[in-house]
Amino acid sequence: MSRIAVGRPVIASKTTFDALVVDSGEETDEEEVVVVSSAESSAPVEQKPSKSAIRKAQKLARAWKRQQQKALLKEQRTQASVLENLTSSEASLKHDSAVESGREVFDSAAEADTNSIEYKVSSPAFLPPPAQELSQADTTGEPAQLPSSVEESVPPVSLTAQKHVSEEDLPAQKQPIEDQRPVEPPVSLPLHETASSQDAEKVKKRQSFITRTLWTFIMIGGFICLLLLGHAYMILLVMLCQTLVYREVTALFSLKSTKPESYDAEAMRGKDPWSKTLNWYFFAVTNYFLYGESIIYYFKHVVFADAQLLPFATNHRMISFILYTIGFMGFVMSLKKGYLKQQFGLFCWVHMSLLLIVVSSHFIVNNILEGLIWFWVPASLVICNDVFAYIWGITLGRTPLIKLSPKKTVEGFVGAFWSTIIFGVFWGTYFMRFNYMICPVHDLGVSAFSSTQCMPNPVFVWKDWEIWSPVAAFLSTLFGRTIRTIPYAPYQYHLLLLSFFASLVAPFGGFFASGFKRAFNIKDFGHSIPGHGGMTDRMDCQFLMGVFTYVYYSSLIREHRVTVGGVLQTIVSGLTLDQQLELIADLKRYLGTQGIKVP
Repeated sequence: MSRIAVGRPVIASKTTFDALVVDSGEETDEEEVVVVSSAESSAPVEQKPSKSAIRKAQKLARAWKRQQQKALLKEQRTQASVLENLTSSEASLKHDSAVESGREVFDSAAEADTNSIEYKVSSPAFLPPPAQELSQADTTGEPAQLPSSVEESVPPVSLTAQKHVSEEDLPAQKQPIEDQRPVEPPVSLPLHETASSQDAEKVKKRQSFITRTLWTFIMIGGFICLLLLGHAYMILLVMLCQTLVYREVTALFSLKSTKPESYDAEAMRGKDPWSKTLNWYFFAVTNYFLYGESIIYYFKHVVFADAQLLPFATNHRMISFILYTIGFMGFVMSLKKGYLKQQFGLFCWVHMSLLLIVVSSHFIVNNILEGLIWFWVPASLVICNDVFAYIWGITLGRTPLIKLSPKKTVEGFVGAFWSTIIFGVFWGTYFMRFNYMICPVHDLGVSAFSSTQCMPNPVFVWKDWEIWSPVAAFLSTLFGRTIRTIPYAPYQYHLLLLSFFASLVAPFGGFFASGFKRAFNIKDFGHSIPGHGGMTDRMDCQFLMGVFTYVYYSSLIREHRVTVGGVLQTIVSGLTLDQQLELIADLKRYLGTQGIKVP
């Protein structure tokens, strides 16, 4: 390590800060130390800088800092004007030139201030560290440390010098200019590019609206056609919808994308056996059980009169339980080490999907079998509420209704409520006139073009409501004819309650689906219907409405009558063969006394 004698006077031609600029552990070419000859050693030399020199250096440092701040402000103004007046490409080029000019201003100001300062130093404390020490500092990755007196008195010369010194070694006000520069504002697009993007967005919205409207009419038209064809086609439509919904919901969960729970997890060979096999097996078993119950209940006169179908009808529940147990055993055998938590989660998820989707669809099918009006009118009320909520929302909507659906507004919700009530009363009153709509199903081959006769439910029978005498006299005088009663049907009261539910409660099925989609960060459940997303997006409110209609009808409206099917079921399942023969003989004897000949 080189040393300099203390007794010899030394003058540093560069500042101590400038001497610290080192690249790759080597000294720079600009670093020079001039050693004065011994002949001049007799000249008087200051052993240390005086207080006035230190104050002068500090004053120069403050002046340099002010110049730096002014240059920075000037640079910011230049950037703002460039970004406002030029295109993105031209703004980028002129921004770079402005940055370079700003750096030159900094360098020239710092160099001018530095050249005016010259220190005569004889103490080692004011000399740059030896070359070996600097190279060692760079080799070890640690920045060289500056003496505190030099840091306070000497400003940095250029931005390049500042970059070679760490933040810990310099004061806060001497950080690199790049770090102090504020974030640049986003570059505005040119007018022609902005206009083209807006036009493209308008075209996209227009195409989406056309597609959505077209498929809306296609769905309504197809729905009406199937309604006219008969009960069987409507049941097939409901089963198709529930299958698509079940596929879209269960597709959100899969073991393919899950990570094993432990390092010793078994490898998942090929496709996931759960999501592709067992979940559809449970779907089929659940449909077999539920729709089998419906067939046995509504078609007793057919099922119990056929000797081949009788074993399936009498043992239907036991068969269903055995099938479910087989699926349960298959699930246990499919468990794999490292995926147990995910598989049990899928097991619970599939059963919840079956409860919410398949069971709800089963109730909707029961509504169809009780009479098409109990399916057609509630479904129409939900559609009407959605349409009027959209119309009132875009017309008067200002107040958000719920955070799960930002587009829903209070004005649209209230407007749809009153519109649905008015629509429901007139819509249901019109369709209650047709026997095809109000008669329970007796034959699946019946269509709208067939002659259907049945004893209507009392709620569809018109009645007269007697008006209070003063009001009747006023109405008679007003209309010029006698008005004593007002005709009505009890079904109209039920229409009001159904409309209330369709407007106030059924929309929460849609809110539930919206929250569900947000939980999985998806926009739609699928792409089954162009312009409308998946089938789940259209059936979310219908499931809730269908379940309510079935519970409401079976609790308050259905009449429990003795039917041929019910009597036949009691005879077949409750009497022995000898008792059945005895019953037939007694029945023939009874009919004979009534004058009816039985062959």
